[in-house]
Amino acid sequence: MAEIHAGSCNCGQVTFSIKGNLRDIMACHCSQCRKQSGLYFAATEAKDADLIINGAEHITWYSASEAAKRGFCKTCGSTLFWKHNELDRTSILAGAFDTPINVKITEHIFCKDRSRFYDISDGLPQYDGPPPILKTP
Repeated sequence: MAEIHAGSCNCGQVTFSIKGNLRDIMACHCSQCRKQSGLYFAATEAKDADLIINGAEHITWYSASEAAKRGFCKTCGSTLFWKHNELDRTSILAGAFDTPINVKITEHIFCKDRSRFYDISDGLPQYDGPPPILKTP
């Protein structure tokens, strides 16, 4: 039986559930993630077919680039999703889950863009840009 993972925004207007596997967490240090979160994104990923969103009318999708968009709650501002326009999976911010998730940070991407007020010293792989191979759940 597949695990069910559930999460929400800060105000509860948007909730989501995922029935299926989650990818391990990537920590993205790109300038867009840094500016949106204040530090870096820590996101897992699920197949779109496994993701159910309730309160989708409360999500604002920001076209961050020609390739991707970012979803956040228009009521409380919680950042929830990152979605590549051409892929059938969605990244979900790890901090948005209300239920425990059994995944961990396994790599850091876009490290050349990180803020200089912190070091990445956990010994995990670091890439200046995207990971060499995008892993899917």
